[in-house]
Amino acid sequence: MGGVAGAMPTALGAQTRSIAQAARGTAPVIHGPVVDLVIAESKVNFTGESRIATTINGSLPAPTLKFREGDEVTIRVTNRLQVQTSIHWHGIILPFEMDGVPDLSFKGIAPGETFTYRFKLEQSGTYWYHSHSGFQEMTGMYGAFIIEPRDGEVYPVERDYIVQLSDWTDEDPHRVFNKLKIQSDMYNFNQPTLGDFLDDVANGSIGLALDKRRMWQQMRMNPTDLADLSAATLTYLMNGSPANANWTAIFKPGERVRLRIINASSNTLFDVRIPGLSMQVVQADGQNVKPISVDEFRFGPGETYDVIVKPNEEAHTIFAQSMDRTGAVRGTLAVRAGLEASVPPLDAFEQLSMVDMMGDMGAMAGMDHGSGAAAHSDHTALAPAVDHSAHAAPVAAVDHSAHAMPAAAVDHSGHNMSADPLALPSKTVHHASTEYGASVDARIETPRTNLDDPGVGLRNNGRRVLTLADLRSLEPLDSTTLPAREIELHLTGNMERYSWSFDGLEFGDSTPVHMHKDERIRVILQNDTMMTHPMHLHGMWSEIQNEDGEMLSRRHTILVHPAQRISFLVTPRDVGQWAWHCHLMFHMDAGMFRKVVVS
Repeated sequence: MGGVAGAMPTALGAQTRSIAQAARGTAPVIHGPVVDLVIAESKVNFTGESRIATTINGSLPAPTLKFREGDEVTIRVTNRLQVQTSIHWHGIILPFEMDGVPDLSFKGIAPGETFTYRFKLEQSGTYWYHSHSGFQEMTGMYGAFIIEPRDGEVYPVERDYIVQLSDWTDEDPHRVFNKLKIQSDMYNFNQPTLGDFLDDVANGSIGLALDKRRMWQQMRMNPTDLADLSAATLTYLMNGSPANANWTAIFKPGERVRLRIINASSNTLFDVRIPGLSMQVVQADGQNVKPISVDEFRFGPGETYDVIVKPNEEAHTIFAQSMDRTGAVRGTLAVRAGLEASVPPLDAFEQLSMVDMMGDMGAMAGMDHGSGAAAHSDHTALAPAVDHSAHAAPVAAVDHSAHAMPAAAVDHSGHNMSADPLALPSKTVHHASTEYGASVDARIETPRTNLDDPGVGLRNNGRRVLTLADLRSLEPLDSTTLPAREIELHLTGNMERYSWSFDGLEFGDSTPVHMHKDERIRVILQNDTMMTHPMHLHGMWSEIQNEDGEMLSRRHTILVHPAQRISFLVTPRDVGQWAWHCHLMFHMDAGMFRKVVVS
């Protein structure tokens, strides 16, 4: 069984118990409001080879921190590494000096130094914490952060478990990243084969099969490019345990079980289900939602979902497979230790379709929402919905850092919403002049704005799959205050160069996005890339609205599918400098990161 094998000499002697618990797949629990954490190195073994992990109090995952809503918490963090470190409290609304992003909200925690975080918890729910320094999160530095509601849970249960999903590589993450910079599809084992070509010929003609490959070559895209990393280098973990360790959660017949499912991975989107058992989603990103029953959901790094299940057998498998279908991890719900249920095989891999590449071309008609599936046709001719010319003439200049209608354009007193230019999210695509360069390999001209597509690999699979359109916050969101302005930003990249950016500008070349305290702002994110990006905006809630302007749910991390255009509203409450980035670690490090300044 994998897990933390032992602490390095720098670890505290008192950490021995934490190590033993982690080896059984259970992180130690620390109750607040005053906490001491020590960051050091520990030996781990998930694959049969001993490696060094970055751990907190000798544990991987890091200790689960439990607090109560309204607590004033004090967390003292001591760095026993040889390099700088940090901790970011993911999804927690707090003063920017406590947000934990080096060189943005504070200077970082130097070797041998102790930094004290102090902040008041104004929220409740399931959250997590992780390093924001280098690749330390990828080497094990992450843990659950649970805030109990002061007035008790809205959805009470008899059992409550944390399920943290993550990915581990025995390789040095810096080496992995460098490999991707040299050859971006290094770990893609789903490349089109001769067999795929022959299948296309059998299903159509040799002419159509050749046209299909010619089309993808013209677009300089790969329809199998769903993930940068795969099981070729990654081992998937559940609560720090690989699949063969069979992490187990015990229940008694008739009990309701809450699973707080956290995607703490560095680079993996997971599809999660419990075969034969419906999951009732009751919380998303720490915020209560109106309960909805689903069979499966997809989430990216940074996201959390709380589900309630009522087991009806002695054992059920909790199954999480990677989006690219190269690997999976499983655990078990059981009435006693040692039981197992059948483990499903990996679903068949599905390539990206032209809908994923070009967006809304009339192909999304016939959405089968009942199964969480998008019926679409896979076009075999290159349509004008995507522009691949690196030097095409740019559209009229757009200031994406604070663009669109000025505040004076909105009359907030008794106006006719239907006549207000900011009443609904803009559907007019604006490409910044900075998108026309070598760092951008495509610009989507007809993005899809629907939120009821679960994504590639989950359409028409016979299961009820969760989508953003399904989620409604239990607490009503502000639907009456219109935004004073609209900010449009495009998620951009060049896969061959392994360059990722906002509006064609990597972080070092970009300027900050400026917001004002208490200003109501609409943000539009348009994904001009072939990959799905979990976008995390620090320091404020993102309130998702659909294309008709209906307010849906409050999130801190938003999954944006390829060729998709998503709208959400923010109202910054805390001044300071905040991070905004893709939570795929290598995308963030390769440039998809932007600074937000709230004044």
